[in-house]
Amino acid sequence: MTLWLSAGILFTLLAIVFILAKWGNVQCVGVTPVRTFTFIAILFTSGLDVGLIMFPLTEFGGYADINASPEYAFTNPLAIEFGFWGFFIWSFYFLTCFYFCVIEPKVKFFEIPWVKFINNVVIIGTCAFTASLLLANLPWYLPSIGDGESIIPLFYLIVFAAIAFSVYSSTDIKYVRVLSVSTTWVFIGLIAFMWGSAFLWGDSAMGEYAQSVAMLGGYFGNIHEFIFPINDYHAFYLFWWFAWSIMIGQFTARFVGGLKTYQVLAAMLIFPSIPIALWFAVLHHYHDAGLDTTGIRNFAMVFVGIIFVINSLDSLIRLYSDNLNLTTKRLGKWRYMGFHFLALAALTLLFTFDFLQIQWVGALVIGLFFSCLGYIFYTKFKTVSNIDSSPKENRLDYKKIESVH
Repeated sequence: MTLWLSAGILFTLLAIVFILAKWGNVQCVGVTPVRTFTFIAILFTSGLDVGLIMFPLTEFGGYADINASPEYAFTNPLAIEFGFWGFFIWSFYFLTCFYFCVIEPKVKFFEIPWVKFINNVVIIGTCAFTASLLLANLPWYLPSIGDGESIIPLFYLIVFAAIAFSVYSSTDIKYVRVLSVSTTWVFIGLIAFMWGSAFLWGDSAMGEYAQSVAMLGGYFGNIHEFIFPINDYHAFYLFWWFAWSIMIGQFTARFVGGLKTYQVLAAMLIFPSIPIALWFAVLHHYHDAGLDTTGIRNFAMVFVGIIFVINSLDSLIRLYSDNLNLTTKRLGKWRYMGFHFLALAALTLLFTFDFLQIQWVGALVIGLFFSCLGYIFYTKFKTVSNIDSSPKENRLDYKKIESVH
């Protein structure tokens, strides 16, 4: 599996270099273009899930224990956490976003029946994995509810309510802009709240947070260490990003609003990484200083984590329901909601019981990457070589999203 993963990463890097060399100045316009801030908000909130909020505090200690895991000794725990979530790995999303915006309309590889089937298996499986992460982490973050270890009925209720809300919001694309932009501001508010509660309320000094931020330089000074898997746990993360990449690319491609190719790459690498870095620095300071997160702080993190889950599921449900023609137009609103809720709730339980693994999903995506490349070489090489713009029918109309349902 590690060799397969490394081959997928190498392919991704080479493909990005080729895209920049051949189409670096092409203007990318999706079928429903939005302004740049909205595009970045959609990318950020759809491209991340509850793990961003809930994983770091549970992981810093493991990265710091270099006796048990000497492979982490090359830098500090904050830099490693950022390396698993920020900057370089967002290039996976760039590759698929550009492909679905500019190349797929000419190639139509994902319209081949067997490819469409696998693609939707990936999307649905990752939807359920996202919900299962929330369920698995609630006992740790809400120890005041239950014994801090067991998943009690209330936690199932919270997760199923998030699924239900996501299914409802996916019934109309007009909710995407509102949900994404508002979630972005809520996340920024969470960073400010956690920062303020630590530093303005007297728990610690400003200089200590500055020291945490400075530790992020350990990532950029060792970025080459993060390209290929450091160990099995890093491989898990990379497979997870591959699993997300193919569907986030499909979803975000429709919203690209006129940026040139190199600008899309820069936007995807830089803008999501800034709030991630600020957030991780706050959490690392809490961990390093031994600050208490129980009570209102944990509830705030869980609340934002649930909103991230809703955003992610909203975009993924919308994507696979369109692909499979299981839309509100075909099923009716209530049948649509009932079908998708029951399907995702059942699959979430399968991930919770370890019946499914996200690594399998990521491996499938890498297989799709190589299959797509082979298909282009054998049947669409000349077509792709002649591409010099986004599809002509995609017009830069920012008001279009208001009329699409």
